Amino acid sequence: MHLDDQSFLELSKKNKDRAFNYLVDAYSSKVFNTCINLIRNKEDAEDVTQEVFTAIYLSLDTFGGDSKLSTWIYSIALNKSKEFLRKKTRKKRSGMMTTIETDDSHIVPKTTIEFNHPGVLLENKERTQILFDALDQLAENQKVAYTMHKIEGMSYSEIAESTELSVSSVESLMFRAKKKLQQLLEDYYKENEK
Repeated sequence: MHLDDQSFLELSKKNKDRAFNYLVDAYSSKVFNTCINLIRNKEDAEDVTQEVFTAIYLSLDTFGGDSKLSTWIYSIALNKSKEFLRKKTRKKRSGMMTTIETDDSHIVPKTTIEFNHPGVLLENKERTQILFDALDQLAENQKVAYTMHKIEGMSYSEIAESTELSVSSVESLMFRAKKKLQQLLEDYYKENEK
């Protein structure tokens, strides 16, 4: 069963639980894919996906149809994923400070995100890890725009709506992201050809 946004609004007013179950059925794989593409660890992405649907359930009464339902859901998934990554970064910084304070300063924690993406075949993991490491070096807004467009397949206008940016801003982010990735990957391949 597929509901347009107006039919969904009517259903959510009549029966919130049924409307929520519809959302879980219709969007759970899309939300998970969004989370895994940003977080890149299956277990963490599953946890964040649950947080997303908890947030959706709690705020279902506030969805008024001002934006598309899919955009609203994607925005929540994006925000929860970014929130998770920020918390993870803070924990790493805290761990580094503890390490420095205990005089084991020769130990430096790895700064890249753990790579555990279920959609990547074993033989492609090294190349994919290289790409994701390069993505991690982009500014957060560039990384989000690039991931949304190239991995999620969203149009610039959908990205603009989800991130509350103009289409020209998204175009600019994509241009800078592609340029930076090209430079990073070119440097990597030059070093490894030697």
